[in-house]
Amino acid sequence: MARDPDDIQRDIEKARDALAATLDELETKASPARVVESGKASIQEKLNDPKVRYALIGVGAVVAVVVVRKLFR
Repeated sequence: MARDPDDIQRDIEKARDALAATLDELETKASPARVVESGKASIQEKLNDPKVRYALIGVGAVVAVVVVRKLFR
C-alpha cells in the first residue's frame, strides 16, 4: 500500500515543525539566564523562611563574637 508523495511531504513538514517547537522549548528552559533566575528565586524563597533566617542570624552573631574575641586577645 503505497502512500502519496504529497502525504509523505506533509508528514515530514509536521514532524519538522513539531521538532522545531520542541527545540525552542528546550532552548528556553535551558537558557543560562533562566537557570540563574530560577536559582536566585529558589535561594530567595529559602532565605525568606523564618527558620533559615533566624539560624543564619544566630550563626552570624556567633562568628562575630568569635572574631571580636580573637581581635582583643
